[in-house]
Amino acid sequence: MTKAAVDTPAKPWYVYLVRAANGSLYCGISDDPQRRFIAHQKGQGARYFSTSPAVALVYVEVWPDKAEALRQERLVKRLRKSAKEALVASWQGVSPCDA
Repeated sequence: MTKAAVDTPAKPWYVYLVRAANGSLYCGISDDPQRRFIAHQKGQGARYFSTSPAVALVYVEVWPDKAEALRQERLVKRLRKSAKEALVASWQGVSPCDA
């Protein structure tokens, strides 16, 4: 590992949930969830939204690096819809990107 790699902190990654027009929730990760949500609204990046458009970014949580975000994404995807809805209900609506 180079000195620069040791000195440079990892860029944060985010696990996010997007509500589709049919009421379903899509879970993903990104280093910029707002940009990713806009892409989803345009029908880019996930076939999931080809049948029901993305309507709202409803949950975001920050993780220190991509590997941890991927682990959390897998856990969230395994949750029942009711548990995902509880995450959405608990979210304060302020993205870490806005802080």
